[in-house]
Amino acid sequence: MQIVLHVGAHFTDEDRLLKSLSKNRDNLAARGISLPKPSSYRRQLRALLHSLGQMPVTDQLRDDFFAGLNDPSADDPDRIILSHNDFFCVPKMAVRENLLYPKAVDRLLDMCNLFHQDEIEVHFAIRNPATFLPALVAAKKGETLEGMTRGAVPTALRWAETIGRIRENVPAIGLTVWCNEDTPLIWEQILRELAGVEATVPLEGGTDLLSEIMSDEGMERFHAYVQAHEGMTEIQKRRVIAAFLDKFALEDELEEELDLPGWSEEYVDALTDIYDEDVYEISRMPGVNLITP
Repeated sequence: MQIVLHVGAHFTDEDRLLKSLSKNRDNLAARGISLPKPSSYRRQLRALLHSLGQMPVTDQLRDDFFAGLNDPSADDPDRIILSHNDFFCVPKMAVRENLLYPKAVDRLLDMCNLFHQDEIEVHFAIRNPATFLPALVAAKKGETLEGMTRGAVPTALRWAETIGRIRENVPAIGLTVWCNEDTPLIWEQILRELAGVEATVPLEGGTDLLSEIMSDEGMERFHAYVQAHEGMTEIQKRRVIAAFLDKFALEDELEEELDLPGWSEEYVDALTDIYDEDVYEISRMPGVNLITP
């Protein structure tokens, strides 16, 4: 069995990936790909992982978990897609001791222990700390950055460290990563990577995210352009999306609030420069599938 874990990060897609993939439930099921309803596994899997230290890990635990999954479309699937931003931890534990997701390795080792006879893939988006940290703070009313992160230094945070730690300690898993900032351009590719299907397999929902940030006129013209230019490669399509966004993007949807006390424009720019270098470092890591525009 192939177990696909979409683990966030927090405040990236907000279940949009599941909603887009769900439009293809029957199509995916016909190819042996299961998309269980989140209510049948999110709470159950977290509780199971937390209990592993108090009970022996048996194949029966695994089988019972799979038996509880609710996907009436799929029968005896080869690939199961599970998505939850809290697989690694809840938001308040996402940053500790200048580390992003310090419990990621422990959680994945537990997953590998539980699903030891299966192939595990991990898929997740990373996000510029200049916007990720304000989102963390905003999620808990009355919280401060220092309180939420236990005094972490924003300029010390590196996604490459998190990914490197996962690669070193859990080398058997497949690892696919992308930048949240790029998702409008690569949304369809992300869907395909999660589903494990080729570019020739038709998928619905490939422009769902684009429609949230582009005007109706822009979307209408974009669809007309794509229909008139069938056979475009993925790279060509992304260039077209970029061009249409440049002209028809909804600016209010693209703007993000960066209102943490003491953060100047220069400081945000510095964090962004560090993030760009971080992404470059990730692109050079062996064994990491980085999806880029």
